[in-house]
Amino acid sequence: MISLSGLNPEQRSAAEAIEGPVLILAGAGSGKTRTITYRIAHMVSNLAIPGKNILGVSFTNKAAKEMRERVIALLGKTKSRGITLTTFHSLGVKILKKEIDKLGYHLNFSIYDTSDQLGIIREALKVYQTDKKFDHKRILSKIGSMKNRGISSEDFLSSPYFDEEEPYDLATEYAYRYYQDKLKFFNAIDFDDILFLVVELFDKYPEVAEKYSEKFQYIMIDEYQDTNGLQLKLIMGLVSKHDNLCVVGDDDQSIYAFRGADITNILEFERQFPNAKVIKLEQNYRSTSPILSLANHIIKENKQRRAKTLWSTKESNLKPILWAMGDTDHEAQVVVDEIAKFQAKGGHLGDIAILYRSNTQAQPIEDELRIAQVPYTVLGGQKFYEKKEIKDLIAYFSVMVNPYDQMALRRILNVPHRGIGNATLDKFLLYSEQNNVSLFEAMQAHPDLAGPRAGNIQDFVKLIHTYQEKFKQNSLAESCSVFVEDIKFLQYIDKQYDNAKQADRRKNDIMMFLESAERFQKFQSDQATLKNFVEKLLLQDNQDRQEDEEDEDIRKNEVTMMTLHSSKGLEFDIVYLIGMEEEILPHKKTITDGEDISEERRLAYVGVTRAREKLFMTFCKERKIYGRKVTRYPSRFLYEMDPLYVNQDRTTFGHLTEEEKEEHIKSTFASLSSLLDD
Repeated sequence: MISLSGLNPEQRSAAEAIEGPVLILAGAGSGKTRTITYRIAHMVSNLAIPGKNILGVSFTNKAAKEMRERVIALLGKTKSRGITLTTFHSLGVKILKKEIDKLGYHLNFSIYDTSDQLGIIREALKVYQTDKKFDHKRILSKIGSMKNRGISSEDFLSSPYFDEEEPYDLATEYAYRYYQDKLKFFNAIDFDDILFLVVELFDKYPEVAEKYSEKFQYIMIDEYQDTNGLQLKLIMGLVSKHDNLCVVGDDDQSIYAFRGADITNILEFERQFPNAKVIKLEQNYRSTSPILSLANHIIKENKQRRAKTLWSTKESNLKPILWAMGDTDHEAQVVVDEIAKFQAKGGHLGDIAILYRSNTQAQPIEDELRIAQVPYTVLGGQKFYEKKEIKDLIAYFSVMVNPYDQMALRRILNVPHRGIGNATLDKFLLYSEQNNVSLFEAMQAHPDLAGPRAGNIQDFVKLIHTYQEKFKQNSLAESCSVFVEDIKFLQYIDKQYDNAKQADRRKNDIMMFLESAERFQKFQSDQATLKNFVEKLLLQDNQDRQEDEEDEDIRKNEVTMMTLHSSKGLEFDIVYLIGMEEEILPHKKTITDGEDISEERRLAYVGVTRAREKLFMTFCKERKIYGRKVTRYPSRFLYEMDPLYVNQDRTTFGHLTEEEKEEHIKSTFASLSSLLDD
């Protein structure tokens, strides 16, 4: 039996609410994951619900992994077997691997990344034939947006999102149809297709939805405030045979509207499920009371929200501090100086985060950190699996799994160099198109199209066939390692880079990749097939950090820099929230476009609630914008919550009396007040 006595009353109530629809409103730092995992353990151990009937869905691989580890810690490996704890997209892929043939695809489909997608968009626009230049990424983004709204290439023309007088919409309409046709021909889908196609399956074949609804009789959705319309349709399909749906989230932390997240999903949960039970988790285990008091004052100004008030037993005399800075350079100097003093006293840099609304705010801070020789890391840089040589290897393995994958095939046809140029490739592409066969089939059947390079084509086809068999007969890690040696990939890298250090870094990346294959084999055992490995690599979530474990150790004593959007779900002892100014937070675009600033206020709330012990906020009196110094004003969010924090004017700190400092702060906010009134 699993004891729930360690949960607080609200957490326990949530863990024991099993039947019917349940909405758990989990405030920041309120022990959400602990509650969910105890709920699962209670279902299996105390209520004897079979693990195979339980589904837990989160947004990132990291969150799903943490949930799995905690459930195993509570139940043990044996009792945890059969429980499905996964991401939306991983669940979608599992369904498509068994059902996608109903939509006219082969079961061994590929998942295209951004570079592959853009390659098809470029082709589409060449065929479109127009003198106007179009931004390929903008068109791809529009296509992704349509898929996340559930709008197909056939329906786009008649949708409210199409404007026949907008050149980009006309180009997108053509590119969307061309793009989907090519994907299907290559037996490939993109990341946005995963849920789009599952919903299409559920719509066209209700019996498929019912099958999975009968399989997963108890469903939990984490971060429900981040779901979009398409995910809601998928969820409704999964509960078509029952209403045992538990959603967990916090509307006050809904900050991903730009990704299509629809906050009304959580705000209107009771309208969709009238008999829903609603439980609020308001006790915060992360931050001190002064920090939470500030956070509560920020967010209460939002009108469309579920009323809740965070509280904590962690009392503290340390109030959040607001620094008024002279300019951007001064801001960087003061922040880094404080961090350097903290380090000099033996402080741990891994306890510190610097948060900002926009990446453009990072450079002055970075420059100052380098000058002060303070180690730091910036989250959101190039991911490991996006590096060229890694993508080359993944492309090879993708072709072995799915020979129809033309984009992957074209990527590695001449990597390493084997004398197969564009002229030769064009001959095979033409034959492929004229005869409606895949590029690989054309190369396999008619290598003679390459003329004197026919032998090179035959060698390439043989290489793919050989390793398709080797991966079946030998272990994943061994086959990956032997393949890298066989194609002399490390020697190829040496020839590609004049700089020996750069070549060594790239070769080290390959070694790390091979180690990742070993880890996958170790933890997946009988599931460690090439197909599953490639699927795992292609499904790496954009929100997940993909560093090597050794690299993680290095980062433990570095200051972390990131945007407010990237910070959700993380926490630090000390947080510097820089640039609390009008036109930064809230963002200028939101103000000038006359948009609702509720999400900007939620961003400020998320930033404040990342801090456990100390919170420092800054605003500058002037910033250099396009080479011109511009007067700045503190954010209206600060104005709304004055005077809950300690104000310090760092520009004149040593020259004013306490009365003068207080008067200066009042006049600063009076200026903002008149600005907002205007």
